[in-house]
Amino acid sequence: MKLKRAPSPKGPYSQAVRAGPFLLISGQGPVDPKKGEILIHDVVGQTCQTLENIKTILEESGSSLNKVVKANVYLSDIDDFSAMNEVYSGYFEKDPPARTTIQASRLPFDILVEIDVIALSGF
Repeated sequence: MKLKRAPSPKGPYSQAVRAGPFLLISGQGPVDPKKGEILIHDVVGQTCQTLENIKTILEESGSSLNKVVKANVYLSDIDDFSAMNEVYSGYFEKDPPARTTIQASRLPFDILVEIDVIALSGF
């Protein structure tokens, strides 16, 4: 599925794939969708931009953050967990999804956070 309002993929993968009642959203980072580059260099701003990108993909696909059932968060530094979690909790205030958070030794493009999600499809 090719979406217009979200950042373009930087490789041979889809931004989202519908599989039965689920939408699987590929790992997203803090790329500004209009400029196609990373404009923010702290984990708080990068987490916010990443979640905004996911929100856009979900909405363009007919779903929403409220329908996310599983999230995987990858941090380049696990010491950023509290700052990331503070932003993340603002996006999933009611009935947050199941989540795994791990430190990734090196994320692509030297980003600080990457997140992928599985959501219920809007269709």
